[in-house]
Amino acid sequence: MSGSKALMKALEKEGVKEVFGLPGGANLPMYDELYKSNIRHILVRHEQSAAHMADGFGRVSRKAGVCFATSGPGATNIITGLATAQADSAPMIAVTGQVPVKMIGRDAFQESDIIGISNPIVKYAFQPREASEIPEVVKKGFYIAETGRPGAVLIDIPKDVQQNEAEMRFPDEVRIRGYHPWADADVSEIERAIDLLLSAQRPIILAGGGVIISTAFSELQSLAEMLMIPVVTTFKGKGAFPENHALSLGPIGMHGHAEANKLMVEADCVLAIGTRFSDRSVGTFEEFEKNLKIIHMDVDPAEIGKNQTTHVAVVGDVKASLRIMVKLLIKRALKKSDDNVWLKHVNEVRDYWRQNLKIHPGEMGAAKILRKLREVLPKEAIVTTEVGQHQMWASLFFDVIHPGTFFSSTGLGTMGWGFPAAIGAKTARPDVPVVDIAGDGSFNMTENSLATSVLENLPVIVFLVNNYSLGMVAQWQRTFYDRRMIGVDQKNCPDYVKLAESYGAQGIRAQSLDELGKAIKAGLKSDVATVIDIPIDPEEDVLPFVAPGTSLKDMILPS
Repeated sequence: MSGSKALMKALEKEGVKEVFGLPGGANLPMYDELYKSNIRHILVRHEQSAAHMADGFGRVSRKAGVCFATSGPGATNIITGLATAQADSAPMIAVTGQVPVKMIGRDAFQESDIIGISNPIVKYAFQPREASEIPEVVKKGFYIAETGRPGAVLIDIPKDVQQNEAEMRFPDEVRIRGYHPWADADVSEIERAIDLLLSAQRPIILAGGGVIISTAFSELQSLAEMLMIPVVTTFKGKGAFPENHALSLGPIGMHGHAEANKLMVEADCVLAIGTRFSDRSVGTFEEFEKNLKIIHMDVDPAEIGKNQTTHVAVVGDVKASLRIMVKLLIKRALKKSDDNVWLKHVNEVRDYWRQNLKIHPGEMGAAKILRKLREVLPKEAIVTTEVGQHQMWASLFFDVIHPGTFFSSTGLGTMGWGFPAAIGAKTARPDVPVVDIAGDGSFNMTENSLATSVLENLPVIVFLVNNYSLGMVAQWQRTFYDRRMIGVDQKNCPDYVKLAESYGAQGIRAQSLDELGKAIKAGLKSDVATVIDIPIDPEEDVLPFVAPGTSLKDMILPS
């Protein structure tokens, strides 16, 4: 069979039912076979959005999402999407067309060295030079993308390799020399971790995105409740632990909860699970670890000791590691103490800041509109975000109750990610509502995905927090640059209600909390995408705020 037919068959064997893409000259042979297959093609308006849709699909389904792009500019347009998925450990496969093998390196029309370009920002990149290689390459690609610490994989197929015919062998499993994604945790290290936690006076759990990737929700909750240890999360770990739980303190970091940051500074021991200790989470590395003993659990050994000094390292799948830890604790038959001084203090600090943190006084302040969204939205609904002030307000004021239902571009911080990612999420889970918490700046970058949402019958809600500016940049210019405002004015934005309607979507402007509640309910009932335009005060800042180069103890609070 031809290389293109083998590609479709290999994708079908991996359980692929949808691909996001845009055809062009160098991938027409694979599109011709896609036409004959049972795989659904979801047409995008820009290849970057195809990559973000595949990324969103992968995060929700925990199976690699697939996107197609042609050679040259088509391939380079997915680079941001590949880097975004890789930075956030999202499983994704990008399949690009390429000029024929004999034309590679000759500056042919729409040729780009996409392997060389992408190698630094993907988990692995393949370029089969013979049609017979395609089935094994696809199998290896999915294995690499989905196992261990997930990531992005590129498969670049020259046009003649797509067209050429060969005898095909479709392997049921593959082995890759030097790639060992799974390691069994050292039980003795888990015992050491338990001893360190039990001897601590002020222990805390820091849950990262690895908890969500590993679906270690029940294990984390069991451990926290067994030892009565408070839980903070990174922003990527938001949703790893129910934020209405009595032990939850919410995210730490640059725009973390006041109580989470303050108590993190006071802790003497942290059990860090599936986190890379990003600068946005911990502030300055040296200050964070100064008076802290760190237990680090992670599937990726490269993360151990990379940013923080580790006292105990547990390398392995965090779900399996936590399960062992809980079993070992049960064997010890620990009894809960009624005199938990640390937990009493934690409760006092949390209650104080939840009652006394100042928020914008206006009816349509960020805190109030996001709490309204939480009030109306079913707890199992999936939420994505764009990047900017709205994203950080979501960190502060939108509580995630059902684990694993909140997703954002945290590592690369990609504006325009949230809306196409929401479409990808809706493709993976058509049975639940999907909402993109957006800002006007980010939404402007990929709003043409409204066409995909409407035509492909993938209705999502865009919760558009509209301050008519690049809000986060404007906040920094107000704070650090003496209000020298440049390049942030978005007052020439379109009328988002009319924009939505022009695509055949539903557009609603909400200028009161009552209107907002009705708009969200209308979006939940709609058969097409809904854009809710929510004008807010352009001078409202995101606070608390830990400025770059400072530590969590230097948090700036609203006055």
